[in-house]
Amino acid sequence: MRHLMNPLDFSVEELDQLFDLANDIEKHPDKYAHTCEGKKLATCFYEPSTRTRLSFEAAMMNLGGKVLGFADASNSSASKGESVSDTIRVVSCYADICAMRHPKEGAPIVAAEKSRIPVINAGDGGHQHPTQTYADLLTIRSLKGHLNNLTIGLCGDLKFGRTVHSLVNALSRYDNLRFIFISPTELRVPDYITEMLREKNIPYEEVIRLEDKLPELDVLYMTRVQKERFFNEEDYVRLKDFYILTAKKMNLAPPDMLVLHPLPRVNEISVDVDDDPRAVYFKQAQYAVYVRMALILTLLNIHVD
Repeated sequence: MRHLMNPLDFSVEELDQLFDLANDIEKHPDKYAHTCEGKKLATCFYEPSTRTRLSFEAAMMNLGGKVLGFADASNSSASKGESVSDTIRVVSCYADICAMRHPKEGAPIVAAEKSRIPVINAGDGGHQHPTQTYADLLTIRSLKGHLNNLTIGLCGDLKFGRTVHSLVNALSRYDNLRFIFISPTELRVPDYITEMLREKNIPYEEVIRLEDKLPELDVLYMTRVQKERFFNEEDYVRLKDFYILTAKKMNLAPPDMLVLHPLPRVNEISVDVDDDPRAVYFKQAQYAVYVRMALILTLLNIHVD
């Protein structure tokens, strides 16, 4: 039995196989429509989510399986004090696979240690969000054709953004990459990320102005400033609109640059960017379903000829 806790749990070769499977699902959905009949996915979400939870549920239903679970800790026995360990032991009696989101870092790892079914980390605090990372990688690979030889700008909340931390870690295994971190000083990328890049001799820059770096980018990964990660309202209000990508700013970018965003969007991408063919964040949400379908099949060890 295998779990997914961290984007690095799958090797680059295994990711190639996962993404090939996701692309085949995209092209031939009918071939996979009944592969999980009789199987159940439990979505145990201790923290609010729209895209991730519904994406997992859509993925399982697209495979012919069923879903059960809870969308908020207050709707579960956690509100009565039940531990994650006990919850997963019980869920293991009801379902074949579990996707868990939790505000505490490491909670899905605790669950995996006690589980009798595969557990997927669907986001733990500000720590890891591996399936979002896989959706990001699949989007870039599908639309660019490769994951090597890229200059990638990451903009916004780089301090608390678990999607950013996961993505940089995952991309660091590919060749000839360069990162440009674009953030206010207060939301700089954590030191452990830059130390990792230095150890691997991967070039990176830290800048404040987005406009200065747009012409150099192959991919721009925008993020929202996350209100729920701030300790006080004043800092959030001061920083929440620090970056707003507009159609005018997009004129500075290369004609083949991709704009990704893990969503939800607040103000950081103007709606006038949505019609630009380089804006692929809604395609990214669709790729998330394909990659989660591929992951469910992989972890359940279901093979389709």
